[in-house]
Amino acid sequence: MKINRTLGIEHFFLILVACFVLVPFIWIVAAGFKTQISLLQGEIFFTPNLASFREVMFSKTTEFFSNAWNSTVIAVMSTFLIVFSATLGGYAMERMQCPRWLIHTLLGWSVVFHMIPPITLVAAWFPIYRELGLDNTYSGMVLAHMALHLPMALWLMANFIHDVPIELEEAARIDGCSTPYLIWKIIVPLIAPGLAATAILMFIFSWNEFTVALNMTAKQTSTVPVAIAKFAQGYEIKYGEMAATAALALIPALLFLLLGQRHIVKGLTTGALK
Repeated sequence: MKINRTLGIEHFFLILVACFVLVPFIWIVAAGFKTQISLLQGEIFFTPNLASFREVMFSKTTEFFSNAWNSTVIAVMSTFLIVFSATLGGYAMERMQCPRWLIHTLLGWSVVFHMIPPITLVAAWFPIYRELGLDNTYSGMVLAHMALHLPMALWLMANFIHDVPIELEEAARIDGCSTPYLIWKIIVPLIAPGLAATAILMFIFSWNEFTVALNMTAKQTSTVPVAIAKFAQGYEIKYGEMAATAALALIPALLFLLLGQRHIVKGLTTGALK
């Protein structure tokens, strides 16, 4: 009886936390179906209206699909390069017999660097990008996102690789396994859940990044977060279109999360069966 009561309390708090997290998403999605007047009046009960979504997706002046394509290209490219670099870097840090104090210092600095506001870096990047011709390009945005998110990915991947038993690698070395083959055939399958989790985080970080995209892109390469901000105009704020764009922007990240979650469960099950 006491165990059931404890579980009931735990479930209550879990539901409370879930509601706290989900309410902003529900509100923004609901706002996309409201009219401007309904939004300004703060109506809770309303008749759903698709005018904002039609304006965002099918109007003659819409740029949503080009913005979504830009976000997808930048997020996918930066995620791949970040995870690839972080895997190799994490393996080097954990297996190259570096002093532990050096590893902890580097990993600690990576977390501190991730806390630095991106706007403090943009002022230095902007003239460099202009000089190199990287402003308003996919390459420039991918490099910027790598600089912002690679430290966190390196910290995550180093911890996942640290948990892989060294005996497996020693056995592979005895059989004549080279380092690239060892990483690809032994390390990567064992850390697949961590690899997927890191990729999900990096994709979401890149998809949601706003500060650098606002300053480093123009019309041709602007991303979805920048498109949402453009609805706040000088004489009018288009709340409905802003909410509709934000609701549509949730879809790719949620799909990627669902696919990654399936991969994580598969990786955990494979590890358990082995």
